[in-house]
Amino acid sequence: MRLAGKRAIITGAGTGIGRACAELFAKEGAAVALVGRRREPLEEAARGIAATGGKAVAQPCDVTRLQEIRELVERAAREFGGLDAVVNNAATWMAGTAEETSEEDWDRMMATNLKGVFLLSRAALPELRKRGGAIVNIGSVLGLVGMKRRVAYATSKGGLIQLTKAMALDHAHENIRVNCICPALVDTPMGQVSLGSGAPAATADAAAERVRRLAQIPLGRAGTPEDVARLALFLASDESSWLTGAALPLDGGFTAY
Repeated sequence: MRLAGKRAIITGAGTGIGRACAELFAKEGAAVALVGRRREPLEEAARGIAATGGKAVAQPCDVTRLQEIRELVERAAREFGGLDAVVNNAATWMAGTAEETSEEDWDRMMATNLKGVFLLSRAALPELRKRGGAIVNIGSVLGLVGMKRRVAYATSKGGLIQLTKAMALDHAHENIRVNCICPALVDTPMGQVSLGSGAPAATADAAAERVRRLAQIPLGRAGTPEDVARLALFLASDESSWLTGAALPLDGGFTAY
């Protein structure tokens, strides 16, 4: 198994990409702490992992709150005997131009998508440096390229890429690797919301928006949570031991244009 003996924290793990990462990491031998704001989906996912012989704990946590972050890292290290990987997947989304984006919405986006990654990564560093480890950030292609009506979201993901690179340089000498996955459209609950809310018209245009977005992807399909989880697994494993500071498009060829 590719993560045998490893211990991981995965945020946003109740649904979508985070849940797929948790299930795959556990299948590959890791003990996983599933983190999110809603207890019920976390516990459901943890029970599913336990039923297949994996080790998982559910920990409700708001990644924008420092004390909850500290409690999360302390619990994971205590129950698992240490920490080897963090997958920063928790995120929020909204559409809007600069004029359409309120100050409150801007602050909420930055707090979850950027500050939350900073807080958890910083809190995890003392455990990760004990024997080296990996931080995997889930970004977006919109951290690499622009798109209309994505001012706050694209800014938060662009900042996440630079946070990834800066931390990779700061902690390479400690054998802590930091990388960022940049997916395009992925079939998750958030991905579906982005189609409806992101269209210039109402949610009724979500199907047309999906067709338009898929036409921009050379491989002709949206990603799946499992597509992202497989790359996260590689980045968390020793197979990627010479890879750090990278922002990797996972986009069906979208950014090749």
